[in-house]
Amino acid sequence: MKIIKSEMYLLAILFAVMILTRGSHITTVYSLPDASFAIFLIGGMLLKKPKWFIALFMLSVVIDFAALSTNSAYQIPINLGYWGLLPSYGIMWFFGLRIANTRSFLRFAAFGVIATLITFVISTQTYNLLSGTFSDITIKESIQTGWEYLPQSFIYTISYLLAYWGIQSLFKRQFISKKATAL
Repeated sequence: MKIIKSEMYLLAILFAVMILTRGSHITTVYSLPDASFAIFLIGGMLLKKPKWFIALFMLSVVIDFAALSTNSAYQIPINLGYWGLLPSYGIMWFFGLRIANTRSFLRFAAFGVIATLITFVISTQTYNLLSGTFSDITIKESIQTGWEYLPQSFIYTISYLLAYWGIQSLFKRQFISKKATAL
């Protein structure tokens, strides 16, 4: 029961961060960068079970549908290209599972960088090639178009991951020092 309760707290925190960042187009006039990629890596690390992956993915879809229904200026093409987010988020989750118990910052950072790069390529290429937004685009043109967005996407995702590592490190240090002094 205690494990389920902590999973629910973690899920609620990840939901809140996703709503505040991915939903920034409907929740505030100030736009926070999207943390979705980082959330899925962190979710894989902390929650592990496929049902939590599905819950986070469904939330991202609900946020996008809500954005479309409340703001006609916000354009998200919900088509075959959009569904490229599913394998993208799945890769982040998978990499999170692989580093779930790591205490090594270097391993965490390396997996975060590799996962972010793979995910970026998949999400941009599925959007560019399958959304219908770019008619008659070649794979070469799609790759060239996508790279202009890499620095921004990469910086945001890695920044959120670094913030997570710092916050969880502080909590661990705080808990360990309190426990040690209580003895």
